[in-house]
Amino acid sequence: MEPAELEFIGENSLISVIPNFNHDSIYLISGTIEPFRGGTPLYVPLWLGIHLRQQQKCRIVAPHWMDIDLLEDIKETEKRVSSFTKMPSPNYMVEAKLILNTAPEDVPSSDVIKTLIKDIYDVRCAKLRTTVENFVKSEGSHMVNLEHVTVLELHTIQPLLPHVMDFLGRIEQTKKVIRSLNTTSQSFSLGASSGLGTSGSSRPW
Repeated sequence: MEPAELEFIGENSLISVIPNFNHDSIYLISGTIEPFRGGTPLYVPLWLGIHLRQQQKCRIVAPHWMDIDLLEDIKETEKRVSSFTKMPSPNYMVEAKLILNTAPEDVPSSDVIKTLIKDIYDVRCAKLRTTVENFVKSEGSHMVNLEHVTVLELHTIQPLLPHVMDFLGRIEQTKKVIRSLNTTSQSFSLGASSGLGTSGSSRPW
């Protein structure tokens, strides 16, 4: 999928907003949104929250994971361990981009939060590329653990994957040819040895 498609999917994440207007419930294909009451928080799809915020009809409540201490811990853990840390939201990059670009004033220490999220994303993407490189170097002999890797992060290695699969396919094909040649060579050697043995046993002395 393209980045725009991934963003479209991520926009269905739920966020909390505090509206400054009243409105009856809204019925969507994905479900019903509770009535809007001025000053009362409620959850709405991210795309709707962004739309309302752009029209100055609500204030966005920062997701619980947009916390400096929490993000610092995730960043340090991500740098320390070889596996991927489970992120607090599978669409964290889409949420961060839309919320911090649309309403940075609604997020405490938004500049610091944005930097931390970008650092975490960069560390994870670098780790993902290293994982793929190690997989190639091993000629596909060991499994790759991509648990907790988000779809958007996987997209960063998409241009590399066709080349990787082609390379591994060539290696496997070469192995098959070598095995076939070895089998043929062994069969020829066994046949030659068998012929010599038969000739020798036919002699009277």
